[in-house]
Amino acid sequence: MLTYPAINPVAISLGPLQVHWYGLTYLVGFALAWWLARQRAHRIGLTKEQIGDLLFYTALGVILGGRFGYALFYHFDRVLADPLWLFKVWEGGMAFHGGFIGVALAVWFFARKHKVNWIELGDFVAPFTPLGLGLGRIGNFINGELWGRVTDSPWGMVFPGAGLDPRHPSQLYQFALEGLVLFALLWWFSKQPRPAGSVSGLFLIGYGLFRFLVEFTREPDAHLGLLLGGLSMGQLLSLPMIILGLGLMVFSYRRAAKAS
Repeated sequence: MLTYPAINPVAISLGPLQVHWYGLTYLVGFALAWWLARQRAHRIGLTKEQIGDLLFYTALGVILGGRFGYALFYHFDRVLADPLWLFKVWEGGMAFHGGFIGVALAVWFFARKHKVNWIELGDFVAPFTPLGLGLGRIGNFINGELWGRVTDSPWGMVFPGAGLDPRHPSQLYQFALEGLVLFALLWWFSKQPRPAGSVSGLFLIGYGLFRFLVEFTREPDAHLGLLLGGLSMGQLLSLPMIILGLGLMVFSYRRAAKAS
């Protein structure tokens, strides 16, 4: 069993002002995405200044979509009982699948405003997305939240507030797969010209598959438990992503074949 590194979730404390590691991980993720996107801006005909605008739109999509998705997918009953809770973002609660929808809408809005092809812009954005995802999981790990299921593996950890049994550090699994591996895969795949939509399709397949697999080691939400077919909510939400990604890949390559 490994010892969980009890890191103070507060990185900087200046009187009443507290800066949490969780927030800093997202800031670093956005900063890396902004820097890398500027290096590739010419590919899609955007200026480096427009990349800043794109980052602003996608950040809004992540925050608003993530919050609304968390409320809709995981705590809809609480929203019905107290609609104002939806806006209490300081209490925490974000969901990737909601954030994904938010980013997709933000990309669509930006594409319309700047007269850029929406699907091609999605392909441009997709390789940078795992950076924020992976770093966000590091934030979850530091916070000691979203821990894994009980395990007897030698790398199990006892998380504060999760009982005395060692658990999978599933946040680190997600950091490795949804962050590092997915970023490397998409960066490599997108280095060469690909059919429009194929990079986005690969992102959907990769994230959906990695999330589906890691969920077998992640503790289900206490108030939801396992749902249809013994699957978690995260797995049920990932299945449509995989199907959509496969469909988008097939459609992209067939359309490219017909055009040639």
